[in-house]
Amino acid sequence: MALKLESKCVHLEEDELADCNASNQKKLLHYGAVSFPIYQSATFTHPAVGQSGGFDYSRLQNPTREHVEKIVCQLEGGTDALALSSGMAAISLLMEIFSPGDQIIVDADLYGGSIRLFENVSKKNGLLVKRADIASLNQEELLQIIGPQTKAIYIETPTNPMMNITDIAAVAKITRQKKILLIVDNTFMSPYFQNPLALGADIVVHSGTKYLSGHNDTLAGFVVTKRADIQEKLRFLIKTTGAGLSPFDSWLTIRGIKTLSLRMERAQENAKKIAAWLKEQKCVERVIYPGLPEHPGHKIQKKQARGFGAMVTFNLKNPQAAKSLLSRVKLIQFAESLGGVESLITYPVTQTHADVPEAIRLANGISEKTLRLSTGIENADDLIEDLRQAMEDL
Repeated sequence: MALKLESKCVHLEEDELADCNASNQKKLLHYGAVSFPIYQSATFTHPAVGQSGGFDYSRLQNPTREHVEKIVCQLEGGTDALALSSGMAAISLLMEIFSPGDQIIVDADLYGGSIRLFENVSKKNGLLVKRADIASLNQEELLQIIGPQTKAIYIETPTNPMMNITDIAAVAKITRQKKILLIVDNTFMSPYFQNPLALGADIVVHSGTKYLSGHNDTLAGFVVTKRADIQEKLRFLIKTTGAGLSPFDSWLTIRGIKTLSLRMERAQENAKKIAAWLKEQKCVERVIYPGLPEHPGHKIQKKQARGFGAMVTFNLKNPQAAKSLLSRVKLIQFAESLGGVESLITYPVTQTHADVPEAIRLANGISEKTLRLSTGIENADDLIEDLRQAMEDL
């Protein structure tokens, strides 16, 4: 029986996962446990020389990590998924498939940690990193910036925090033509709302810390692919570099994914209501949410995704108003991160994008007036009331 997406978040379709982690298809006895067990073991015994019980050493693979990898693999429609210790660990591992002299074209507006990695580590390792406002480029313009050394295009859609929307299928058409990779960070949408592999991407990355885990209680990262050659390289790299997700964090992520569909729907509903309310406030200068019809990427988002997500970026009229709001919110918590059941509000200039040079921040539209809201699953009216009292007299 083919399961719908909501059921896939809860149940693993073993019969339809012949390709996912094909080298590690093992039938394990779990004593009827409904909750998948935590295999808190670093090593596993061998029956005899040349024989294995299916697992050898947890840096290579662990039953609990394998299970969460299969779940994310099926949700994204890949052939393999790798679970790592954080989202940045996932992106760092992915960069190891490239060689010095290879060029990676990256979106201009990205999570600050990704920019930091590309500018300070990838460049140091000999990669040629070229920044471009990919969401605004037409196909001819994108073709013009792809050179003989270009090996991949790396995008977020929506971007963090400015919510730029890139047409994944349109970019994929070009990357296939040029025989280069398309990598999509799908953290903001989660596989519940968007599946880049189905749109032509070669690799998807996630900060599993965010919507997949969903409770602000663990760090995790994922790389998903449907290409056998990439899968082979990544499997070699994860066992060599050793950043695989721990058994307990794998279990926390498994538990989080069970409620992914419920959380995404509720959080998105809240985001829509809050975005509409923010538009009417005198102290708010601009509201950026893909679900608003006036958002320039609204039509593309409707075409390529099943939702608009739960992230809302907005500018207040001046920096002091933004800082005052952050000190006044009570129910909404002033903290980094996103995607949890709790609503969090972030100040990108001092938090997520603190290490990004000011010129890059301002070019992307991130100023001292900019706030990023991750709506949780609380009552929307309570969240709006909290924002209302925080904005009083601003």
